[in-house]
Amino acid sequence: MSAMSIGKRFLLVTAAALVAAAPAWAQRQSLADRVSALEAKANNSQANMDLLNRLSQQEGEIRELRAQLEKLQHDLQEQQQRNRDQYLDLDGRLNRMEGGGIPPVTAPAGTPALPATPPSAATKVVEPAPSVHGDPGSLAQAGDERTAYNQAFDKLKSGDYVGSAQLFTAFLQAYPSGVYAPNALYWLGESYYVTQNYALAAEQFRALMDRYPTHDKAPGSLLKLGLCEYGLGKVDAAERTLADVVNRYPGSDVARTADDRLKAIQLGRLR
Repeated sequence: MSAMSIGKRFLLVTAAALVAAAPAWAQRQSLADRVSALEAKANNSQANMDLLNRLSQQEGEIRELRAQLEKLQHDLQEQQQRNRDQYLDLDGRLNRMEGGGIPPVTAPAGTPALPATPPSAATKVVEPAPSVHGDPGSLAQAGDERTAYNQAFDKLKSGDYVGSAQLFTAFLQAYPSGVYAPNALYWLGESYYVTQNYALAAEQFRALMDRYPTHDKAPGSLLKLGLCEYGLGKVDAAERTLADVVNRYPGSDVARTADDRLKAIQLGRLR
C-alpha cells in the first residue's frame, strides 16, 4: 500500500470520527441553553416574589397610616370639643366676674360696663347708657352713637359674630373717641376671638390696653390677649401675659381665671 493511500484512509477515518461526534456536542450545547433558560425563569420568579412581598409590606404600611390618621382626626375632634368647653367655662367665669365687679380697677367717668363674654341669643343683656355732660348737641351726638353701638351689640347677642365684627369696626371708624369706643374695641376683639381670628382679636385687646389702661375692660382684655397668644401658638408670650394678669389684678376673678389657665399650660408642658 502506498503512502498516498495510507494518508487518504487516515483523513477519511478522522472525518468520520468528527461527523459522529457532532451530534453529541450539539446535544450538550442544547442542554446548556435549556438550563440557562430554566435559571432565567427561576430568577424571574424570585423577582416576582420579591415584588409581591414589597407590595404586601407597603399595603400594610398604608393600613397602619390610615389607622394613625383616623386616630389623629379623632384626637383633633376631642381637642376642639375641649377647647369649646374651656371657652364656655372661661366665658362663664368672666361673666360672673364682671357681674360682681373687679377691684381695684377704675373706669373713666361715664363709661358703661358690659359683660366680659358674648351672651347667647337667649341671654338678655341690659346695658345702661353712659352719662354725657355738655350741650344739647353733644347729647344728640351721644344718642346717635348709642344707636350705632346697639346695632352692633345686638348682632353680638344674636351670635352673628361676623356681622358684629363688621358693625363694631364701622362704629369705631365713625366714633373713634366716643364714650362707647372702649367697649366697642373689647367686643370687636371678642367677635374675632370667638371665630378664632386670634391675630385680629389680639390687636383689639392690645389697643384697648394701650388707649384705656384703667378702663373696666382692661383686665378682661389682658386676659383675652393672653388667650389669643396661646391660640396663636405663642405659649411663652401667653404665659407672660397671664402672669401679668395675676400680678396686676391680685385677688380678682380675672386673676384667678388667668392663674388657672397658666397652671393648665404649665401642666401641659410636663406631659
